Amino acid sequence: MNISKENIDALNAVIKLTIEKADYEPKVESILAQQRKRVSVPGFRQGKVPASVVKKMYGKSIMLDEVNKLVAQHLNTYITENELDLLGEPLPSEKQETIDFETMENFVFSFDIAIAPEVKVSVSKNEKIAYYNITVTDEMIEQQTESVVGRFGKSEPVEAVGEKSLLKATFVELDSKGNTKEDGIVTENTVVSLSIVKDKKEKAALLGSKVGDKLVLNAKKAFENETEIAYILKIEKEEAAVLESNFEVTINEITEFVNPELNQELFDKAFGPDCGISNKAEFNARILQDLKNNLAMESDYRFQLDAKEAIMNQVNVAFPEAFLKRWLLASNRNNEQLTPEVLENETPRFLEDLKWQLIQNNIIKANEIKLEDADILAFAMKSARLQFMQYGLSNVPDAHLEGYAKEMLQQEEQRRKMAHGAVNDKVIGFIKEAVKLDEKAISRDEFNKLFEKN
Repeated sequence: MNISKENIDALNAVIKLTIEKADYEPKVESILAQQRKRVSVPGFRQGKVPASVVKKMYGKSIMLDEVNKLVAQHLNTYITENELDLLGEPLPSEKQETIDFETMENFVFSFDIAIAPEVKVSVSKNEKIAYYNITVTDEMIEQQTESVVGRFGKSEPVEAVGEKSLLKATFVELDSKGNTKEDGIVTENTVVSLSIVKDKKEKAALLGSKVGDKLVLNAKKAFENETEIAYILKIEKEEAAVLESNFEVTINEITEFVNPELNQELFDKAFGPDCGISNKAEFNARILQDLKNNLAMESDYRFQLDAKEAIMNQVNVAFPEAFLKRWLLASNRNNEQLTPEVLENETPRFLEDLKWQLIQNNIIKANEIKLEDADILAFAMKSARLQFMQYGLSNVPDAHLEGYAKEMLQQEEQRRKMAHGAVNDKVIGFIKEAVKLDEKAISRDEFNKLFEKN
């Protein structure tokens, strides 16, 4: 057995591994002896088949299997013992000499490897990175309050149509003389929100109407586009686009969405029975705190983008692109969508991600940052919280989040994903503590515009 590494350049090398007959033959003979005890061949009793016959039947496949095991074992051991920091995985060398397993007894295997470039990063107070604090406005507090309270409101009947009313009405198409049009459009109990009626004259005709009232509307004037007309009248958009008729509208039902009262029942529903909120002042304080927490998450996300850019600008690194493209194609050989053309377009983004990964590794090693199971669980809980928030559930109890997160982490792929996110959070957290923050107050609109530049 002989194994060695030949450097091609600073980033590429070849590992050569020689497997000799003496390395695999004892194991092959042992397996053949065991196989001989079990094999059945016509004309021979079980266990009495000549060794030469068994070897002819199984010798070559057993040898190939053992040689492959030796190659994998010794290649991995060599990489580990020599502490080789590789990009991707070893690939069969493009200059691999032909191996004839039928006639050869000693084999030389060559593997191309890519050496990770050395990356050194300085993270200190000498680095100043912007941190944007989004200014809380009365409008934002009002929107946050409406978001929380509105989840527990309900629609109630009202006497007359108002600006916020939702109607159920019957639409009957009229002819040019104002009579019911023969074979015209008739739509019963269609739902109309007064907020989508844009024409002032048509809206004025509806305002103040009561259940049972009849009035005449022109659909084209009342509603802004053919999509809305088609939905309300339950017709095709093409028909709606050329519709000019008036309609007799009969009001069947009028409702409006009513928010619940600010009382203990609402507080408990919104934040849980143990929330400690018992009056309007405490409710408003919780609304404000939740809003600040949400905005802080957005500020942290923006800081992450700016911090990555600032730190990555410190590093000028070259990659073995040719090898990495080969490795990506080889490791995704079953992905028909990853063609060489697609790979070429995606390579810059991949190299940026790889560069950040190397920077992370350097920061982690240089500063002895440790990833604990608690960090992974915390990140999984944060991810779960964000998922629930997408469905309007912003106050899920921690105990429920923890259970959900633990269940998610039982899946290997999810655990790997959460661990990757937790590492990123720890590195960004370290950077935030290590650098000088250039804190800036900023409006929501100004903050949103920051993302237009990226």
